[in-house]
Amino acid sequence: MSYERNMKWLNDRQIIYRKNPINDEPTYNNDQYSYYANGTHEYYYLFNSPSKITTYRSLKWHMLVLYYLNMDNIINSDFVTFFIKNKILEDMIKDVLQQGGDPPKNRARKIIFKDYSGLSFEEKMKIVGQLSGRQKLDKNKLYITMFDINDCGEKITNKYLAELSGCSIRTIQRHMCVDLKQEKQRLNEEI
Repeated sequence: MSYERNMKWLNDRQIIYRKNPINDEPTYNNDQYSYYANGTHEYYYLFNSPSKITTYRSLKWHMLVLYYLNMDNIINSDFVTFFIKNKILEDMIKDVLQQGGDPPKNRARKIIFKDYSGLSFEEKMKIVGQLSGRQKLDKNKLYITMFDINDCGEKITNKYLAELSGCSIRTIQRHMCVDLKQEKQRLNEEI
């Protein structure tokens, strides 16, 4: 569920809520994105998704990041969808302050798209697929793999196809058209 937020409140108070990596150098860099082959934990971008904070754990992480990025500003709960008791909020703030200015744990990111790159979501996903080494699975590859399995005298299953194709079972299911399903059934009946 998406909510409107008062981002103006953050911007008017000059609160930093995003930061690009400082110490990690990108493996590849262009006008649209930076690629980190080993990933980087130094990229922080809060409030990027349309959802609001929905859990205490998420709120605490946001507070840690805001404290880390601003060092002396703690955000009020204007971005939260639930009521926070004063005691819980005080304890959370104490925990954040005790952790100090250490960077909070952050997931590693390999690709960071630059602001205003002009890329659509589909174009970004295409770049992610290319850089992560994923190969496009097509019907011909599935058809040939099915024949290879059949030539070995084994039953063709989606799990076996996925193992040989280096993808998930769900990917096989998505690419399996009616013709391939019929061919799979016919080949399995021949065994």
